[in-house]
Amino acid sequence: MLQHIGTAYFEGKFVPLADAKVSVMTHAFNYGTGIFEGIRGYYNREEQEVYLFRLAEHYQRLLQNSRLLKIEMPYTVEHLCNLTTELVRLNNFDTDIYVRPLAYKNVCQIGTKLSPGADFTIFAVPMGDYVDTFRALNVGVSSWRRIEDNAIPARGKITGAYVNSALAATEARDNGFDEAIVLSEDGQISEGSAMNFFLIRNGRLVTTPIYANILEGITRHTVTELAKHELGIETEFRPIDRSELYVADEAFFCGTGAQIAPIGSIDRRPLGDGGVGPISAKLQHLYNDVVRGKLRRYSHWLTPCFERHVQAAAR
Repeated sequence: MLQHIGTAYFEGKFVPLADAKVSVMTHAFNYGTGIFEGIRGYYNREEQEVYLFRLAEHYQRLLQNSRLLKIEMPYTVEHLCNLTTELVRLNNFDTDIYVRPLAYKNVCQIGTKLSPGADFTIFAVPMGDYVDTFRALNVGVSSWRRIEDNAIPARGKITGAYVNSALAATEARDNGFDEAIVLSEDGQISEGSAMNFFLIRNGRLVTTPIYANILEGITRHTVTELAKHELGIETEFRPIDRSELYVADEAFFCGTGAQIAPIGSIDRRPLGDGGVGPISAKLQHLYNDVVRGKLRRYSHWLTPCFERHVQAAAR
């Protein structure tokens, strides 16, 4: 269990994490009216550095999505990035971490109306693998359908929408699976319970389009870039039928939490030999090298927090 130790950014200042609390009357607590992000920080032991992955892109998405709930944010992307690196330094992390920024309706009232008033917080905790990435996952198609864009837009990372994810993920585990694949209301593939989905057929990546009620994932974009530029593999963005899952050569989930998580079977039907597929393995290896700063041509995706390796080189 996570302990309430360390420092958080809360109500405009850095405070002990244990003191970062909201009232039980807070609108976001009662009605799920918050917008969040998940940002990974990877520790490079040789450089004694924590690299935050695609930090600016996450905050660009947060500011964009806040408009959905009429949350006004008095911050720029640069300011939010600086606050986050300062938070990591204050906590003096020397391990992989997960950063959670959250913009939320802070008015204390009963009633669902989106009244003026919002606040913003950031906290960070140590985190390893969110799902087991060292083996192929066994997943099942959920009986729960993905919420529609005209109901609660999945692209928004709205806190209340993740009840949908919780129901699908819990059902999957109750049924003996590691994770869930969720269908849209028209019966086509949307994504995982809280991660994007790719399959591989005939040497090509296939993933669902943004109109399939998915999160427009930053890791999803990273995968398509690495596949194209490092492996010479193009990605098809198109609808995926449920039956296509069972005839795929490989499949995997991806996301900030999941990273790249290979899938070995779907609805107890093995993909390939039921293990980690060769293309999935290559992408996973590439991704792990990129996020830890081992492939310098992708350093523009990384934000160092301590810059100890730079200081050492200067000496």
